[in-house]
Amino acid sequence: MSLDLDTNVTLRGEDELVRRAGHLFAGARERFVCAAADLRTWAMPGVREQIVAERRRSAPGLPVFKLYNPRALADEESERHLIEIARRGARVRICATPLPHETIIIDDRIAVLAGPAAQGVREYTVVRSPAVIQGVASLFWATWESAADLAEFRRSRPPVLNDESREILRLLGDGLKDETASRRLGLSLRTYRRRVAEILILLDAGSRFQAGRRAHELGLL
Repeated sequence: MSLDLDTNVTLRGEDELVRRAGHLFAGARERFVCAAADLRTWAMPGVREQIVAERRRSAPGLPVFKLYNPRALADEESERHLIEIARRGARVRICATPLPHETIIIDDRIAVLAGPAAQGVREYTVVRSPAVIQGVASLFWATWESAADLAEFRRSRPPVLNDESREILRLLGDGLKDETASRRLGLSLRTYRRRVAEILILLDAGSRFQAGRRAHELGLL
């Protein structure tokens, strides 16, 4: 069953959201706006990636605006994900104002409002009422204007590195060869070099030397 285009509808769970409203996400043509407290907005494996891929295929160059709370950068994987989103062309900002679980506005015509999870199932309200959408959009853009650009926010604080990443930085600073460092950490050489590359991304470093200097500047070593 497709979504009734003339009414506001509440859907229970991601499965029903994707089945009845998934085409709305891929159908964006003018602007795609999203606000969320963090990146943990989809529980179903691969769903978000599939929707994003379909949207990119159907509307390359679509203006995308993403607004998150600082906890969206609470770990290395999340921060690298946001960096990649921005690299692909989305405008990403971070705000201190508490945000809902997730709010999406598509082409200023449709809004998807995610509610709290009840017994493991989240409800989503798909809104087509122009007055409601205008109000939601006004709140989004007011918060957007006071938020910091992702790059600016990241310059203001060190990335959250786990113990392994900090140890890798220390070994890099000691000048150990990759083969020696990987053995010491119990990693394959390929995995060690991948981890080094990931750390360079988090430190905005173009080389290992720059990474070491940046780590000292941020007090990570």
